[in-house]
Amino acid sequence: MATVERAQPEAKRAKPDAEQAQPEAERAKPDAELAIAETASADLVVTGMTCASCAGRVERALLAVPGVKAASVNLATERARVAGGPEVRGEALVAAVEAAGYGAALAGDGPESTPPEGKRDGWTLWLAALLTAPLLLPMLLQPFGINVQLSGWWQLWLAAPVQFWLGARFYAGAYRALRAKTANMDTLVALGTSAAFGLSLWQLLTAGPRGHFYFEASAVIITLVLVGKWLEGRAKRQTGEAIRALMALRPDQARRRNADGGEEMVAVEQIRVGDRVVVLAGERVPVDGVVEEGHSSVDQSMLTGESMPVAVGPGERVAGGAINADGRLLLEVVAVGVETMLAKIVALVESAQAAKAPVQKLVDRVAAWFVPAVLLAAAATFLGWWLAGAGATTAILNAVAVLVIACPCALGLATPTAIVTGTGVAARAGILIRDAEALEQAEKVTEVLFDKTGTLTAGTPKLAAMLAADGVDEAALLAVAASLQKGSEHPLAQAVLDRAEADGVRAAAADHLRVVAGRGVRGAIDGGEHVLGSRRMMAELGIDLAPLRQAASRLETAGHSVSYVAAVAPPRLLGVLGFADAPRETARAAIETLHRRGIRAAMLSGDNAGAAKAVADSLGLDDWVANVLPEDKARAVEERRRHGAVVAMVGDGVNDAPALGLADVGIAMASGTDVAMATAGITLMRNDPRLVADAIAISARTNAKIRQGLFWAFIYNIVGIPLAALGFLSPMLAGAAMALSSVSVVSNALLLKRWRPTATGGAA
Repeated sequence: MATVERAQPEAKRAKPDAEQAQPEAERAKPDAELAIAETASADLVVTGMTCASCAGRVERALLAVPGVKAASVNLATERARVAGGPEVRGEALVAAVEAAGYGAALAGDGPESTPPEGKRDGWTLWLAALLTAPLLLPMLLQPFGINVQLSGWWQLWLAAPVQFWLGARFYAGAYRALRAKTANMDTLVALGTSAAFGLSLWQLLTAGPRGHFYFEASAVIITLVLVGKWLEGRAKRQTGEAIRALMALRPDQARRRNADGGEEMVAVEQIRVGDRVVVLAGERVPVDGVVEEGHSSVDQSMLTGESMPVAVGPGERVAGGAINADGRLLLEVVAVGVETMLAKIVALVESAQAAKAPVQKLVDRVAAWFVPAVLLAAAATFLGWWLAGAGATTAILNAVAVLVIACPCALGLATPTAIVTGTGVAARAGILIRDAEALEQAEKVTEVLFDKTGTLTAGTPKLAAMLAADGVDEAALLAVAASLQKGSEHPLAQAVLDRAEADGVRAAAADHLRVVAGRGVRGAIDGGEHVLGSRRMMAELGIDLAPLRQAASRLETAGHSVSYVAAVAPPRLLGVLGFADAPRETARAAIETLHRRGIRAAMLSGDNAGAAKAVADSLGLDDWVANVLPEDKARAVEERRRHGAVVAMVGDGVNDAPALGLADVGIAMASGTDVAMATAGITLMRNDPRLVADAIAISARTNAKIRQGLFWAFIYNIVGIPLAALGFLSPMLAGAAMALSSVSVVSNALLLKRWRPTATGGAA
């Protein structure tokens, strides 16, 4: 992928017709000549990195490219994400990485972008083990009184291929680092094993084939490091399973209906918005579409985490990648390529996995000095033992142990492997975490503020009551309300229009309609200006509510949302409308789960106090605020933060966007607007408030794995290096410890795959 169009999938991007007509595969293919200016950033696949210091070096090389504003390198995924200006080109980025001693290519759109090294590492490891076994066997048999000693020349012939052929990767990596005037893990391994091999070769040439040699130490160290690299690579590939599983959801072909009614199988890349596709029972939906004909149930579990199939019929949207369970569907295509829900989910997950957690900055600073510090420690160890009179052999072996026990890999992998695994398992549960900062911050939340309509309630209110003023017919009241609400997508507007249709009331089109944010709507009907809105709007227009004040209060006390309908000139109240919006079935369980975690739950609502209180009481909320305007929601977030709370805001509408942006963690419902999702750090792919607690839970679990990984990575080095320097560890034991460190850190992060959300019956 030459550009980072996917890096901000939630923003709507307008495309010219010419680009829409271009096949998606062609638009997506890497192109080093393509300037990054189009979408401001690019992804690269980086090869040859072995430790945290490598990742830091690649970052510095990319940042040195003129025009690059930011660069983030992920050791676990072997990806680099770069943001820059229009003058930055892909070829310049690739050249910069290669000049630093690593391989690079602009990333493609699939998992094939990362070169598969598993098979090569496998046979290399087995061959190394086969050549090393005869060298190690005499040492293993010696405690049992069996003395089998190979000639020095035999040891040389067995160890040399391991050292210089199978271990050539370490020399190549060390050479690239040297050329870049730096050092990395390959430097440590190459120096350590070369010292052991060179010492043995010197003794063979000077003392003859029956002396004491350390060929087995150099061979065993390389073999153990290869074992560690193989296990580490296997584990790292598992961390990316979520992305690969999502990638595999989209079919390669679609059944397109032609203008003459016939059907043909075509590549998905040839499908355009407005086309019609047929999906048979058991097939995957190839693109996002709206059902034109047919009824069925679709399994969207891989996209939303929803375990049960969802019934769909005409007018309802279906996401590409879902499985059509039991009926034939005809869909009108509404999104293809990067605009589909599946593509946006993949992009969000990749964006989070490419990002760095704030704690990684500390690790990067340590990693920058780690390898040079180890080289100094090894030199000091050699000099210390030699000056103490232990002899050159002992001094060299202890210095070798210091070199090979150092674990820069574990330091570099602790954070990214946990983030990749945590965001992946969260995505499968229907929780999309957009960046590492949201992931880290969610664990610290002490109070959650919920928007009411569409978040804690179903968001599909019904017009439950109509009270007309004296001299006003109910049908006439409904006709005025429906005229003002025509064309609006607000849930209350839809409730009015549904009631008008059910009662057979014909609504004339209102002229000069305009929405007054947070208050209501006004427009001209038959030449007279009318309004529909809140008590605040009526007060501002000087409309007397006294005739229906008591009746409206009764509706509010009963939990109804109340709107007033009035004529403006002369000001006259026409009636009151009462709307009922039931709480979601899972809302109370969501609040109870938050309470068990010690988190306060409050609600912000634009509704009247009676409706807000009724919902709050039924759900067991700690606090609620009614009659809230959009700017009031943002102020409520700021006020709570000033008092020391770490605030998460949960919403789904445009009016929630300011509050979502100001909160420590913004959480958007995917059923809401694109603006809300673009502002939030976390998006919930289905309308289940329980996922809020689950998002906090996976944040806590992932952060715990990061802390555990960093703890063990630092402990390995803090304890291991001094023990090696003091002579308590042989080079072989040091090599085993080095291999174990990386594998244990990655394996610990993979335990996150066992996490299950409470929203599907798991234990968060």
